Amino acid sequence: MPPLSGFSNNLFKTHADFKAASVALLRALKLYQSPHGARIKLPLATGTHFDDVAAQLEGYARPLWAIGALMHSDMVTTDEFKELIEPYARGLANGTDPDHAEYWGPVVLRDQRMVEMEIISFALLAAPDTMFNSQTEEAKKNITAWLRTINGKDFPVTNWLWFRVMTNLALIQVCGVPKGELLDAMKVDLDLMEAFYLGEGWSADGIWGDEGRQADYYSGSFAIHFSQLIYAKMAQSLDPERCGRFRSRAKEFAGAFWRYFDTNGAAIPFGRSLTYRFAFAGFWSVVAFAEIELPQPLNDWGVIKGLLLRHFRWWSSKHDMFNVDGALTIGFTYPNMYMSEDYNSPQSPYWGMKSFLALGLPETHPFWTAEEKPLPSTLDTVVPVKPPMQILCSSPNHHFLLSTGQFCPWPLKASEAKYGKFAYSSHFSFSVPTGPLIQQIAPDSTLALSKDGGETWRVPWKVTDHRFSTAQLMHNGQVAETIPSLTSTWKPWADASIQVHTHLIAPCKRWPDWYVRWHKISNTGPTTMKIQAVQGGFAIQGRREKLGEVLPSFTDIADFITATTDQPTSFIEATLQTTNSVLICSNAGASGLCTLDLHSDGHPGKQTTPEVLKPDANTNLMWQRTLIPSIGIGANAATSRALEFGVAVFALARTGDRVVKWEDGGLDMMGLWSDAPVISTEKGGNREKEWWPLRFFLLSSQTPNSPRYLPYNQQQKMCTTATYTCIQCSKSFTRPPTLCTDAQV
Repeated sequence: MPPLSGFSNNLFKTHADFKAASVALLRALKLYQSPHGARIKLPLATGTHFDDVAAQLEGYARPLWAIGALMHSDMVTTDEFKELIEPYARGLANGTDPDHAEYWGPVVLRDQRMVEMEIISFALLAAPDTMFNSQTEEAKKNITAWLRTINGKDFPVTNWLWFRVMTNLALIQVCGVPKGELLDAMKVDLDLMEAFYLGEGWSADGIWGDEGRQADYYSGSFAIHFSQLIYAKMAQSLDPERCGRFRSRAKEFAGAFWRYFDTNGAAIPFGRSLTYRFAFAGFWSVVAFAEIELPQPLNDWGVIKGLLLRHFRWWSSKHDMFNVDGALTIGFTYPNMYMSEDYNSPQSPYWGMKSFLALGLPETHPFWTAEEKPLPSTLDTVVPVKPPMQILCSSPNHHFLLSTGQFCPWPLKASEAKYGKFAYSSHFSFSVPTGPLIQQIAPDSTLALSKDGGETWRVPWKVTDHRFSTAQLMHNGQVAETIPSLTSTWKPWADASIQVHTHLIAPCKRWPDWYVRWHKISNTGPTTMKIQAVQGGFAIQGRREKLGEVLPSFTDIADFITATTDQPTSFIEATLQTTNSVLICSNAGASGLCTLDLHSDGHPGKQTTPEVLKPDANTNLMWQRTLIPSIGIGANAATSRALEFGVAVFALARTGDRVVKWEDGGLDMMGLWSDAPVISTEKGGNREKEWWPLRFFLLSSQTPNSPRYLPYNQQQKMCTTATYTCIQCSKSFTRPPTLCTDAQV
């Protein structure tokens, strides 16, 4: 798709740049604004579960995040006001007039109109003179009457309660409704949302429990914290104690939330409503708008400015998210209905306008005059974030999170993919299913199981016994590092006595580019079951860069290295499939899996099959055509012993700010790939909740903190990189790989 002038070519450095981007998005909508300003309908015929008038109201309301912010700081010219602002003020009067042709209609049970009322209320609070005081007396009455219909209605116990709170706040602060009529209702909603609080500044989107566990971007940028900080700014005189509490929680939340953003500005896609795109950064914009001074390491407006503007710069290169007319599409980096929700109308993506709230600050504010700063420097590359049950992993070569425990209870499209995968990456993104076949399920970063020969498959959704634990890196019999990990239990089928116990081990200093997954499948039923399993790594762009050709494939590492060294590009474009591993390299970087077997395992009949899996096109949020490194396992799940297997997951993101070198045929990358983790277990003790206390071990007396690790493949006893010495037998080897016959495990 063509780029959008003013957004796609924007440097996102200054207040003027930021304003220009908002104006570009607003102007693209003007063509589809109704004659009287109350509705916007993009020329797409996709539908939602709610009526089309509400969808057109959505088109009108969502740009008001930017309209309200622009008018709050009064930073528009006379011509811009006439072109962009005045139609929205006129539309508000017409949309709330029961006798007007563009009337939005009354609010009914759990109506989408309730959602848009919060945005209209923000515009009233941020720009009362423009949106309300300038209206006729009749229009003021209609606006007030229409907004009041939100009260007395049944509401989902989710972030939706904020829509009613914000509407009632606008009714009191702007529309002149006596506060005695609404304060009690506001207090009931606000008190109910206290049950969402998880600690450490985090709130769930609803009440966290067996009925649902969600702590996604709605917890911060999309809804909860975003609304809390608008409330803290606008309701200070009305509710000072609660406003202070919301400011304190935002400060605590920010201390972990900044880690969800990569050094290049990309956020980690996770959860629902991802078509809102740059709404990811809404929290940083509202922090600025509400003038919240954050604690270290965020106690610098330049750091907050960098978080916001880098995120927009990342999106500015994603031209395919626009239609030919410059309007946003449903999708992520390209149009994609597979990943959408049934509440996504063509106008829904403009929820992302939330992230323009920083325009509510004048260009002389310290936020805008500060020099942009990079992400805070920290030695903590692996950080558990307990409320959402996630571990943030920020190695120099890849930025991702490990996750367990969350699930969405509603009939949400691709719910297992959005909440139930083991890992989510800011670079590789995740995939959503298109059908029931394994290639349609697109099982990246997950485990797919079948008990009927591959006819049907199950992936994790609702897990139990989800908790944090640790693994240990052992060196010469001593603990060299304690590594955060996550464990969970999952029952794939209601009609089978199969349980899956999973252990996710974060990257460690010894292997910073790998994380480990280990599974134990137990059968408590009376009969043995034949189980098929597919483990997937990170999905990666799966075509060659120049013409989109199929990646060449190799089964021998020597041929792979020789062929890729001669490639004209400075990066590898090929796949490598061996007897126990699979690696995919493209212009996006590298993604691979390596099997992990315990010496003591030897499960009878277990078969392992590495494969380059080609999923359906358009399953991934980031790339239209991907490949997934996968390892299939087939074995009997007997009642007498558990079936155990694991993989080491490898990924290197190829972006400008990474440390791995891709030149010289990718030897630097191949050195990292060849040095896969090795695991062992120590059984014993009676740890009630530790189903399998995993521990890493290092071979020989290698120093854990040495700058380069000797590549040694335990299974094949093969030294795999030039000019290295086998740590078992001290022989030196050169490329191509040479079998080390003397190495003993």
